[in-house]
Amino acid sequence: MRLASFRRRDDPSGAVLGGEIRDDVVVAFADGESVLDRLRSGDRRPATGPVLPLAEVELRMPHPPPVLYGVGRNYAAHAAELGNEAPGEPLVFTMPPTAAGHPDDPVSRGRLTTRLDYEAELAVVLGTLPSGEVGVAGYAVADDVSARDLQASEEQWTRAKGSDGWCPFGPWITTADEVPDPHALRIRSWVDDEPRQDASTADMVFRVPRIVDHLRAAITLRPGDLVLTGTPAGVGHGLRPPRYLEPGQVVRVEIEGLGAIRHAVVP
Repeated sequence: MRLASFRRRDDPSGAVLGGEIRDDVVVAFADGESVLDRLRSGDRRPATGPVLPLAEVELRMPHPPPVLYGVGRNYAAHAAELGNEAPGEPLVFTMPPTAAGHPDDPVSRGRLTTRLDYEAELAVVLGTLPSGEVGVAGYAVADDVSARDLQASEEQWTRAKGSDGWCPFGPWITTADEVPDPHALRIRSWVDDEPRQDASTADMVFRVPRIVDHLRAAITLRPGDLVLTGTPAGVGHGLRPPRYLEPGQVVRVEIEGLGAIRHAVVP
């Protein structure tokens, strides 16, 4: 099942609806249910509301995550390209809910950085499982946009990675039952159609269950929480010379079987 939030293209200021994508249509949930409602309830029954052609809707972020967790240096080759060793335990940081962004909306570089970078990431979406506990409900595509200058100058990464809209994700949530092995997916990124990252999620240092257990040992996890699992080598900061994002450029991130997101960079 692919869970999505959307609004009609002919009514861009209208309500955002939750629904299920089936091939080239989106079927709305009945009674105004949202994707977050479904993540909380664990309900996976097929949607039964109005049907709209996918071409007539604009996909928004699947849901507003209560908390966003990131895992740093979770691909050894990426840690090496930045001159670091892979950590012995998952290196966790958090981002505010306002960091979440829509899958195709522009990302603003803002005034605080001149070294904006991209990070293609597999996002884990938490939700209520049939057992009643909170666990891995699905997966999505994300870009963990990062200010490398702030990351180097500030010990905490909240501002370097958590600025408004710097974590676009989507374009939908693919439920976990549709992803036989989240550690066997090709993950890629492009900047202006130039290939930058191309790896497999098999290269993760810490796999999804280990990351979730690591978080759960200290934190009460909630339905809708988003966990970013790290990025492979090929980021702009790791190139020689480094190549940072500039206004006018376009970033695309794609993960095998999960779809793609695409965003422009604006001032």
